[in-house]
Amino acid sequence: MGGKKLVISQHRYTGESAVISMRLPKEMLNAVEKVAADTGRTRNEILVLSVEFALKNMEIEEA
Repeated sequence: MGGKKLVISQHRYTGESAVISMRLPKEMLNAVEKVAADTGRTRNEILVLSVEFALKNMEIEEA
């Protein structure tokens, strides 16, 4: 993976939201929960920040 990092700041998401359900591998969920505990953020905040980062930084390959 390149040099990009997800930096977790004090900013909170304040837009309109919707409830969803998603399945994660247990190891990934454990990693998310560790980051949440280490940063004092909720699991939801970590997931929102992670998805937001992924959407801003992904490249879609042409078929």
